[in-house]
Amino acid sequence: MTVTGTTTGTRPVRVVIVDDHDMFRAGVRASLDAHVEVVGEAADVDGAVDVIRATRPTVVLLDVHLPGGAGGGGAEVLTRCGEVLGETRFLALSVSDAAEDVVAVIRAGARGYVTKAISGPELSAAIDQVAGGDAVFSPRLAGFVLDSFGTQAADVAVRDDELDRLSAREQQVMRLIARGFSYREVAGELFISIKTVETHVSAVLRKLQLSSRYELTRWAAARRLL
Repeated sequence: MTVTGTTTGTRPVRVVIVDDHDMFRAGVRASLDAHVEVVGEAADVDGAVDVIRATRPTVVLLDVHLPGGAGGGGAEVLTRCGEVLGETRFLALSVSDAAEDVVAVIRAGARGYVTKAISGPELSAAIDQVAGGDAVFSPRLAGFVLDSFGTQAADVAVRDDELDRLSAREQQVMRLIARGFSYREVAGELFISIKTVETHVSAVLRKLQLSSRYELTRWAAARRLL
């Protein structure tokens, strides 16, 4: 993990670059516009989580295939950094254009997905768009997202209605518990007490009318929330 800090403009867009190739990270850094301030870098899942939590950047450029962690790559980084979603936006930047990679990282919370064939000016523009709240995709990748999510409109509507019952923190706890995290592990991931985790889990089960964490896992899996 590398953390840096320089002022490059009046209103810089603060960016963290996550990729396991040093030369690629250096190339990205050199190709970005002057208003993009690189405040940190990481080469693996654990390093990415640490630097993102330490710097709270505006945008994270995130490769989808990363070593470390539990083997979940970029999607795992998003899951473990769920407390910064909204404050920090994630833009996947990968050599892969496989539909499963695109859908997995978008489902985990990324705001866009571009391939490494993108030019420096195009990448800087994509960063600006994501920082402003827009979604950005390389041309042919948008179709994967539309195919995956658009064909499930009814399911999504039901899922969103159910999720609306939960607060943002309850949703974070729900996803981690459903993935098999212990209460202690959830507390560590979200920087809250075990007692607070227990309170959130009880609220989640009550609001969703479930009786156990095992039912919660089945509920989340059926709605593609894992």
